[in-house]
Amino acid sequence: MRFVGDFQAKTDAKGRVFLPAAFRKILEAEGELELVLRRDVFQHCLVLYPESVWNQQLDELKQGLNQWNREHQMMLRQFLLDAEVLEWDSQGRILLSKRKMQYAGIENDVRFLAMVDRIEIWGKQEYEKLMEQSGNLGDELEQMFGQDNQVK
Repeated sequence: MRFVGDFQAKTDAKGRVFLPAAFRKILEAEGELELVLRRDVFQHCLVLYPESVWNQQLDELKQGLNQWNREHQMMLRQFLLDAEVLEWDSQGRILLSKRKMQYAGIENDVRFLAMVDRIEIWGKQEYEKLMEQSGNLGDELEQMFGQDNQVK
């Protein structure tokens, strides 16, 4: 499953927002009717996972953790405690909780960003801050994959 695109939307007074039709089309084609929403671990945005991607993410996380290690159990607990299952309604809307909207700085304007197999949901100001901090993509790609660093 591969999402592509960057879409803008607005929340209503209840925190409902239309999931972009291009994303819904991909989800429906894959039979993904349930989604999992949680806060991102690095940025002030939300991450929307198709259920199968969420399950794969959890399997990878569990595989890297020792169930008998107190710190590992706390990491798993923290990762799971904020997650919630969502479904879109008949009009294609999802409901964002006030707590999650507050975390992501979502007031009214929402930005949906495709991140390959998941979708990030950003508030306008947090998104603008992120874009201001980002470097020059061409320079970064050249540094990573350029002539001196060719992958063999």
